[in-house]
Amino acid sequence: MSFLPGFNHDKRTTYNSVRIRNMLLDAINLHEFYTSPLGLTTKRVIGKHIREVWPEVKNMNVLGIGYCPPYLNAFRSEAKRVISVMPVSQGILQQPNKVASQSCLTSEAELPLPDLSMDRVLIIHALECVESVRPMMREVWRVLSGNGRIIVVTPNRRGIWAQLERTPFGCGQPYSANQLSRLLRDTMFIPISSNGILYVPPSKSRMVMSSALAWESIGRYWFSALGGVISVEASKQIYAGTTIGAASRRKIYSTLPSP
Repeated sequence: MSFLPGFNHDKRTTYNSVRIRNMLLDAINLHEFYTSPLGLTTKRVIGKHIREVWPEVKNMNVLGIGYCPPYLNAFRSEAKRVISVMPVSQGILQQPNKVASQSCLTSEAELPLPDLSMDRVLIIHALECVESVRPMMREVWRVLSGNGRIIVVTPNRRGIWAQLERTPFGCGQPYSANQLSRLLRDTMFIPISSNGILYVPPSKSRMVMSSALAWESIGRYWFSALGGVISVEASKQIYAGTTIGAASRRKIYSTLPSP
């Protein structure tokens, strides 16, 4: 496992992928979804929410865990550094040459990053699929700076998107808002806000997709618990202790190179 500042990988190559509910959730499937009309609509809706929560990331280090490239690109022009970490089970796609890429494949339970090195961490297409949820969140806690923030996005168990296998949000273990907030508290984070997103139905109808933002406005007001995904922003519980055993086994990573 190593940090790869510029990863050049053939998009046809995949690794042991996570097969859940009969859908193969790997980087190729996710890329194909996000380049489809429904995927572009999804990106627009969720991306708008993320930017509303984090309107300013100037000179910050931003980390994405899971399949985050569709959402990380919006930060590249202002963040100090943008890094994408994908679980080995998902694989990785070659980044376009014109995009400065800092991406790597790694175990989600051992991130190849220094302590306190990240100011913002976005987790999407990860929590619902990985086997080592709590070890992953402990690693997120380790690399997050003291005043850092995380956003975790998961399928909503009460939403229609989690019930259908035609999108990546129909894969893995969906969460309720209470379950996700409880998990964050149990792993030494303090939930700040919880929001439902993606009220637009997962339909390929052009009329439905073109009215996605209207669906969001209506859904937040009338059906707030039925969004397709849940987004929780949280801060670090800095006074929580770390077990001696875990600390003694942890590998030490050097300071990140200048971008």
